[in-house]
Amino acid sequence: MKPITLEWIQKAEGDFATAEREWRVREDPNYDAVCFHSQQCVEKYIKARLQKAETPFTKTHDLVMLLDLVKSIEPLWEPFRESFQRLTSYAVIYRYPGESADKGDAREAIQICREARQAIRISLGLKI
Repeated sequence: MKPITLEWIQKAEGDFATAEREWRVREDPNYDAVCFHSQQCVEKYIKARLQKAETPFTKTHDLVMLLDLVKSIEPLWEPFRESFQRLTSYAVIYRYPGESADKGDAREAIQICREARQAIRISLGLKI
């Protein structure tokens, strides 16, 4: 595997670890962080898959746009489209004043992240 692909994977795993750690916090959890890092994990894993396939991509947080780029090599990921659309909003909406994630938002985000991460890691030939 190319070093740049491994770097994307390492960055994705860092976001996954942060999302999981914050999800498990019992006192004063930061649900905004769970949502944000869940989105970031999926974004970076898709970019790792695109990188492995030598498919160019632009700077974007839009998971649906990335899904459109990767669907020719991973057509079985199409069922993630609706979930990715919801998760994409978490890249920005909860980072600034005015909106805050609740436990339900965080639960949904971490679940989408876990499912997508598993599918992408399998595709990359990694342990799940």
